[in-house]
Amino acid sequence: MPRISEFYGILIYMYYGEHGAPHFHAIYGEHDAVISIRGLRVLDGWLPARALRLVRLWARQRREDLEMNWALAREGRRLRPVPPLE
Repeated sequence: MPRISEFYGILIYMYYGEHGAPHFHAIYGEHDAVISIRGLRVLDGWLPARALRLVRLWARQRREDLEMNWALAREGRRLRPVPPLE
């Protein structure tokens, strides 16, 4: 499970071989959420409100990077780091 970014204690991962809507995993402490790239909806799990706001802000800034990494993951290729929240 490659980590593609980290900011404010939030870890962002994208898994190889996953199916369904393009998404990423955000982990904050003991909390974990699966978040869609396009709609930024929580597909599974839960994050505290502040962490979720930061993740959504970051994902809006980095949507192209996330979509590129999703395509790379689907092809089994090495994922690229995504800059943290600015």
